Order: sequence, then structure tokens, then C-alpha cells
Amino acid sequence: MTAVLLALLSALCYGTSDFVGGVLSARVPPWTVALCAQLGGAASVAVVALLGGDPGLTAASAGWACLAGAGSGLGTAFLYRGLAAGRMGVVAPISGVGSAVVPVLVGFAGGERPAALVWLGIVLALPAIYLVARTSGGGGSAGALDGALAGVGFGVSFAAIAQVPAGSGLWPLAVNQLVAAVLLVGGATVARSAWLPGKPQAALAAVAGMLAAAALGVFLDATRHGYLTVTAVIAALYPAATVLLAATVLRERIHRAQALGLGLCAVAVALVAGG
Repeated sequence: MTAVLLALLSALCYGTSDFVGGVLSARVPPWTVALCAQLGGAASVAVVALLGGDPGLTAASAGWACLAGAGSGLGTAFLYRGLAAGRMGVVAPISGVGSAVVPVLVGFAGGERPAALVWLGIVLALPAIYLVARTSGGGGSAGALDGALAGVGFGVSFAAIAQVPAGSGLWPLAVNQLVAAVLLVGGATVARSAWLPGKPQAALAAVAGMLAAAALGVFLDATRHGYLTVTAVIAALYPAATVLLAATVLRERIHRAQALGLGLCAVAVALVAGG
């Protein structure tokens, strides 16, 4: 139950981070927002680690953190490439499902065997993520590859950060975000998109970065208390938090598919918690 609650808190932080980043992206180039968020998150984690006297990085913790950061950075790059072509209705839901499927497969391969009721919740969570993240416009299948690659990247990030040895402190989280920032610059350069901060509002992206860093830290803690197959799926429900915030704060309309997805999210969490 502790793992489920922590994973839900991680999903809430991730969803809020995406909401803040999405609002800023209407005023600042998205690549700039993503980069400033990663740097802001890394800086905040580093300050807390220094003040808290965290242990230094080991080869194992640094290696897993770098792999997680690479997955996050590449996932974001493919996500933005798909979104730039106007394929949000395809890219976002497929990437969301991929971010859950990869760690589930890794956990299962590692010997995790949740109860039958939990498996039912996991199975229901996948269409829930897809429906919640899907926009009303659809978009055909043109963005499927970008969505799948983004999902693999995010899934690798979830699975890799969960392998960081216990007692490693916060430094692996900072390394994760720094590596992701470097890859984001590379992705923006390849896409020939603006990424250098040019507006004062870009600094606000640090808030989104701090929330994402908190989400990652809470997720890592969740994996210490339960199966990766469970915590990753619950954390991957974060689009639900983004949609609910958009509906509450921005008065955006929740379409039928999203409403169905939100309902499935609730059922999936109940089944996982009950199992």
C-alpha cells in the first residue's frame, strides 16, 4: 500500500510538472522550457544533496542514473518531434503506454509476480493512460513511430532509475536530469528548434523541473516498497493529473474518451491497491 501511495504521489507531481510546462510552452519555446526544467530540477536536487550531506556517487548509481537520463532525454526528443508535426493525438497516448509497458516487462523478467487482481489493474491501466492522454482530434497513425520511441525512452528511464542502489542519496537524480538536458540540446539542434532561454519567463520552468525531480525521487522511493511492475504503472497515470488540472484551472473540456480513461484510472488504482 505504501508503494501505491508513493507512486500516486509521483504521478501527481509528474502531472503537475507537465501542466506547468504546458502553460509555459504557450509563451516560451517548448525545447527551452524542457531544458530549463531539467537544469532547474538538477540544481535544486544538487543543493538539497549538498545541504543534506548525501553520499557521493558510486559507479553503479552513476551508471543507472545516466541510463535513466538518456532514456528521458531521448523520450522527450522523440515526443517533441512528433508534437512538432501536429500529432499530439497519436504521440502522447502511445508514449504514455510505452512508459508503463517497458518497466512492466523489465519487472516481470526480473522475477516479479504480482497477484492476479494487481495484473488486472495493470492491464486496465494501459488503455486508461492511452485514453486520458489522447486529444479529441486523433491524428491518424503518422506519429505512431515517434510515440513508440518516446514511450521506450520514458520506460527505460523508469526502469533504470529503479535500479539505483538503496542508500545512494539524491545525486543520481541530479545526474539523471543533467544527462537528459544534454540530450535535449542535441535533439533541439537536430530539429533546428530554439532552445536557448530568451525570455525571463523561461526561468519559471525551474518550477516544473523541481516537481519532476520530486516525482522521480518519490518514484524511486516507491520502488523500494513494492514491485516495479506496480509502481511504474501507477506513476505512468500522470496524464490524469494534467488533464484534471487543465479542466480545473484552465476550464478545458474533458472529452468522452478522457472521461472514460479517468474512470479506468480510478478502477486500475483500486484493483492494484486491493491486490
